[in-house]
Amino acid sequence: MLDFRTETFLMVCETMNFTEAARRLHITQPAVSQHIHFLEKEYDARLFSYHNKQLYMTDAGEILKKRLMTMKNDQLVLKQEIKGKEQKEESLSLGVTMTIGEYAIVDKLANFLLKYPEMNLHIHYGNTTQLLTLLDQGIINMALVEGNYPKENYEHRRYSTEDYIAVCATDHKFEAGIPDSMKELLHERLLVREAGSGTRNILEELLMARGMKIQDFKHYVEVENMHTIIGFLKKDCGISFMYKVAVEEELKKGILKEIQLSDFKMQHDFDFIWEKGSIYSGKYCEVCGELA
Repeated sequence: MLDFRTETFLMVCETMNFTEAARRLHITQPAVSQHIHFLEKEYDARLFSYHNKQLYMTDAGEILKKRLMTMKNDQLVLKQEIKGKEQKEESLSLGVTMTIGEYAIVDKLANFLLKYPEMNLHIHYGNTTQLLTLLDQGIINMALVEGNYPKENYEHRRYSTEDYIAVCATDHKFEAGIPDSMKELLHERLLVREAGSGTRNILEELLMARGMKIQDFKHYVEVENMHTIIGFLKKDCGISFMYKVAVEEELKKGILKEIQLSDFKMQHDFDFIWEKGSIYSGKYCEVCGELA
């Protein structure tokens, strides 16, 4: 169990202000300073430093924060586990991105629930950035994400490898003729997910590697829902980049088509992730195996 000094440290990490941390914890500012000094002496390292009157976390502070957050979140799961044993129940909170949650894992989750009827499963939807925040805060136990994330900060297991494609309506008429490269699509209206989405993050990196950005397209529309983007594509409102799994049915029916480009062919992993160093890593690995 974390003691009051580590709770103080984590609050300072959250607020990056000793005075605000004291206010939220209902203790004095000198008490906050004493708690931090105790931990610095205990770990023989500076945890915070000041520069131009601004508080910064040191590398040692970053390490301690990450490890203590993992311990704090494991403690929450441990409480749930003990309570669940008494009630003969088990709980799991899983975060999924919109593409994965709606197109790539529903059947496997259904089979998982049928196999484990005692399981209370909580499914949270969000983009990759939002799910990483929920994971760090201990609101979810695991996440299944697309796009890029700091792999060094999390335990991870690959769920699947998916094609990432350019797509449009089957009878779409391109503004500058049939394109051969990504740059030749800049005359089109781009339908794109919101900032923080894994699908968008991959596109932004692809464009950056070619000296381009989303704003270079003649027009672009940001949409926070994949169903809406697909609906717009069906109505021939523009082009988009997304995982093939999201539009497999439309491609098979000939409603949409893949845009074939000579300089673009990509696959990307969908990964299960959870906090590095968690005492529940074994359990989470087992869940990955069940859902594989």
